[in-house]
Amino acid sequence: MCEDRPVPDSVVRDSEWLRTVVEIQQLCYRYALAVDSRDMDSLVRLFVADVKIGKGAAGREALKEWYTEALRTVGATVHFVGNHTVDVANETEADGVVYCREEIEDLTTGTWRAGMIQYWDRYRLVEGEWLFVRRRVRRWFATEPFTTGPAPGSGTGPTEAALPGAFPTWSAFWEVP
Repeated sequence: MCEDRPVPDSVVRDSEWLRTVVEIQQLCYRYALAVDSRDMDSLVRLFVADVKIGKGAAGREALKEWYTEALRTVGATVHFVGNHTVDVANETEADGVVYCREEIEDLTTGTWRAGMIQYWDRYRLVEGEWLFVRRRVRRWFATEPFTTGPAPGSGTGPTEAALPGAFPTWSAFWEVP
């Protein structure tokens, strides 16, 4: 029979550390989805309320304006998150490095480019939720433009719709206010 034994402090610490790492990794996955689907409201909620943008602007509304302007210069994007290290400093602060393969459509030519980047992140726990304090992008490389097309039958099957148009937020993003 199992006896009721107290859980050792080390197990509690280990499970809290694991929970923190998973939540922070989910934050990065949600970022990629929000960018690729052009869900600006979800995107800015992933950052602390007083996030700094550039040298003078701050706050989520300024961040939303910045991302909206930047993302309207390109077509579809695909961010594939890979390796992710998380260094937990304390109960409310952590840093991380995220590898990401990005593919970006050029609106003017219809070509794509691919690249590998890293995000150098700082995270903070705010009211029980891990958020970005900042993201710094570092680039490994970008390819020369290339063309691609949909796979045969793409978006025509009974249960599939072509991306990015299948995202409910995609068409709303492109409507000029």
